[in-house]
Formats: sequence, structure tokens, C-alpha cells
Amino acid sequence: MKYYNNKHFFKILFSLHKSDTLKILFPSLLGIALYSWGIYYLEIEYLKLTEKSDIKNVNLLHSLLAFVLSLLLVFRTNTAYDRWWEGRKLWGKLVNDSRNFAIKLNAILLPEDAESRDFFKHHIAFFPHVLSRHLSEEATKLALDKDYSKIEANLKHHAPMELINTLTQKVALLHREGLIQHEELIFLDTQLSGFLDVCGGCERIKNTPIPFSYSSFLKKFIVLYALALPIAYVTTIGWMMIPLTVFVFYVLMSLEVIAEEIEDPFNNDENDLPTEEMAQNIERNVDLIFKI
Repeated sequence: MKYYNNKHFFKILFSLHKSDTLKILFPSLLGIALYSWGIYYLEIEYLKLTEKSDIKNVNLLHSLLAFVLSLLLVFRTNTAYDRWWEGRKLWGKLVNDSRNFAIKLNAILLPEDAESRDFFKHHIAFFPHVLSRHLSEEATKLALDKDYSKIEANLKHHAPMELINTLTQKVALLHREGLIQHEELIFLDTQLSGFLDVCGGCERIKNTPIPFSYSSFLKKFIVLYALALPIAYVTTIGWMMIPLTVFVFYVLMSLEVIAEEIEDPFNNDENDLPTEEMAQNIERNVDLIFKI
């Protein structure tokens, strides 16, 4: 087990996938490296500045800015992660509500009522797929099987809400026919309301992005901070300030890029929530429940 963990650690350390910040920021890192070399040449080789030059006072201001920047980055990453985690909790609730709804219906519906059982099995299993497609343009590109294609053909506007409306109407119809008792109707309504609560919570995250002005300001702050680094310290550290500036810029901008990606957790990107995988898991669970 220890060997496996070490192997897994080194695989993560040296692998580069499409969302890796090093690949995304590589052109910017080259630009920062060239800029740092230019500052080094200007101050050390051309102007012949030393540690006793007045420019050394710039690093005092730079240290104060580092504290302010760290607070901004902590707030930014925490806010983005809170949005990602809230999305995960909402989809966890969807998993539980789907199982509960299917288990209750499986117990209530008569075994010989194949039409109603198939109706609920397919509609409950299809809802997470509908929600995933509603939240992400990428998910809409995935193919559907023939049973779900028939259901989707009847959904025109707000697909998740229409699907829950269809389920609610079916439950109400069975109640009027006496196949679902009043007490059973009440506790089935809990899961139906839960589906809409999950949909509304996900839409709130999706439709309320972090203000652009805040994200733009932080990016500018990081760039200015990185540009000031070699100016402040090159007379003290020398040519080593070139790779150090690149590294600091990489770390700071990586935090911003990661925060920007996870603040909208429903786009099916590398670091987003695997909503389609969770939808398929719900589908398997619902299918298994109705076979019990």
C-alpha cells in the first residue's frame, strides 16, 4: 500500500493534464522570465546598482503589499471553494432524494402496475441528466438512450421544472385514482420539493458569478506585484531573482486560475463536479431499486 501511494504521488506530481495551470500560464511565465531578465540587466549590468542603492527601499513597500495580496487570495479561494462545495452538497442531496423517492414508490406501487413503475423509474433516473444538461452546455452533447429521448421530446423550456411537474401530475393522478393514499402523498411531496430545491440551489450558483471587477482587480494586483519583485530585490539576490519571480507569479496566478475554474462547478471541466457520472450513478441506483 505504501508503494502504491508513493507511485500515485509521483504520478500526480509529474503529470500534466489539460487543466494544469502550468500549461495554461506557460506563455505568461515566459513573459515574466524575460521581463525579470531585462530588469536584472538594467539594474546590475547597465546601471551598476548595488545593495546600498536607494532602490532597496522598494522592498519595504513590497512586503506590505504581500500581506494585502495574501488576504485577497485567501478570500478569493475560500469563496470559490465554498461555491464548489455547496454544489457538491446539492448533488449529494439529489442522490439521497432520488433513492428515497424511488424506494417509497417501489413500496407503494402495485407490482402488476408496470406502466406506473416504468414511468417513475425512467423519469426519476432522467432528472439528474436533465439537470446536468440544464447547468452545462458540455453535458448537452452526450447521447441519450431511446427511452430518455422520448421523455426529452416533451421538454421544451425549463426542462428540470417541466420534468418535476410531470412527476407531480402523475403522483396526483394516482392519488385521485386511489392508488396512492393521502399520507403517502405527503411524504412523496418531500422528495419532489427536494428536487426543485436542488435545481434552484444549482441555478443560484450558476447564475450568480463572482463580480468581474473583483476578479479583474485581483489579477492586476498579482501582475503588478510580480512586476515589482525583480525591481525590489534584484540588487540583493542577483540573477536568482529571475526564476524566483517566475515561481512567485506561477503560484499566485495558479491560485487565481483554480479559483476561477471551480467557482462555476457545473461546466464539466477537469476540476468541476462530475455531474454526469453522478447522474449515471443515480440512474443505476433507481434501476436497481425498482428491480428489488
